[in-house]
Amino acid sequence: MTDGKQIGFRKLAAAGTLKRLLAEHFYELDRAAKAGAPKVAWCTSVGPAELLRALGFLVYFPENHGAMLGASRVATETIPAANAIGYSPEVCSYMTSDIGAFLQKRTPLSDAYKGIEGIPRPDVLVYNTNQCREVQDWLAWYGRHWDRPVLGIECYRGVGNVTDVHVAGIAGQLRALVPPLEKIAGRKLDPAQLREAVRLSRECSDLWKEVLETAAARPSPLTFFDSTVHMAPAVVMRGTQAAVDYYRELLPELKQRISDGVAAVEGERFRLYWEGMPIWGRLRDLATMLLELRTCVVASTYANSWIFTALDPDDPFDSMARAYTELFIVRSDPYKEEYLAEMIDRFAVDGIVFHDSKTCPNNTNCRHGMPQRIFERLSVPSITVAGDLNDLRCYSDEQARTQIEAFVEQLGEATLPRQP
Repeated sequence: MTDGKQIGFRKLAAAGTLKRLLAEHFYELDRAAKAGAPKVAWCTSVGPAELLRALGFLVYFPENHGAMLGASRVATETIPAANAIGYSPEVCSYMTSDIGAFLQKRTPLSDAYKGIEGIPRPDVLVYNTNQCREVQDWLAWYGRHWDRPVLGIECYRGVGNVTDVHVAGIAGQLRALVPPLEKIAGRKLDPAQLREAVRLSRECSDLWKEVLETAAARPSPLTFFDSTVHMAPAVVMRGTQAAVDYYRELLPELKQRISDGVAAVEGERFRLYWEGMPIWGRLRDLATMLLELRTCVVASTYANSWIFTALDPDDPFDSMARAYTELFIVRSDPYKEEYLAEMIDRFAVDGIVFHDSKTCPNNTNCRHGMPQRIFERLSVPSITVAGDLNDLRCYSDEQARTQIEAFVEQLGEATLPRQP
């Protein structure tokens, strides 16, 4: 399948800055948790981080820790500890690997950052079920363990057009969080600080969108696998100047790659779209395989989940409500299919990899005929890879390699790469 030429990854120079930023982020949380100040809020990945920052909380994202457990391949060892206390092997493996790791007194943070012994103890835990119901159960477990308050937002699901009714419902819940959070924070919410946090989140979002859209160039200057690394500030530092500054550094580097014709995948032949969760413990293996096949995964639903164009600092509560409700995961299938059609066109996609994630049905979109409908509409072929975000017992390296290699070979036989 390859020409025998030695190929390798092209690392982005901004990765050095990212490593430093993440170290600062986790050390700051660790110091605060040990000292008792500033106060620490746990927040689900698309929860009200802007509101928490405006109230002076440092914000920790347990889903990010779950991804770290998956990427370090520790998750498969820790999941059984959560199963043993009653958590089904069928539920989110982010949650089970994280709770299991806590029970085993393990964290990849200790390996990465000297002196950090565990995850930061929260003063409050805040969820938004726009991800799934598991995030509510997940934070509730820690709330019971530490006797800490758990607050949250109950979202809509299967949303077609986001209406003023949807926005009013979520905005009302956001406003209702303010009094209990003020009590925990020991301070009143400053509207100016909330506007500033929303402004920074919006700027971060806009820059992250520009970063991802550089992959529309041919050849693409980055891959989906790059995005799973460089999305970190958009996830864990949303609402901060540090996240904005990072993407101001990364974006020119990618634009320079485009100007110089530098490809993330040398000799790019085909362009794929990744639909669904990453398989965290096999990202490098998959990236290497596709690099060898001269095939670039140019875009994904997952990385785009931290683009919030609805955010408006002049209308923070309603715009946060709209942004959180426009999230792909809570939308109807007709909306999702229209979205995928637009992405396929924008990024000149030749084929789609659907990931059927065993423990993440909310972020799995291949179980109700969507691949077939996409093919009927656009004649874009796809494959479905069975796996999981964290539980590698659900994934077969041999089967996935056979599927992907055969799929790329079929693309070569049946189609020509799309022209920009």
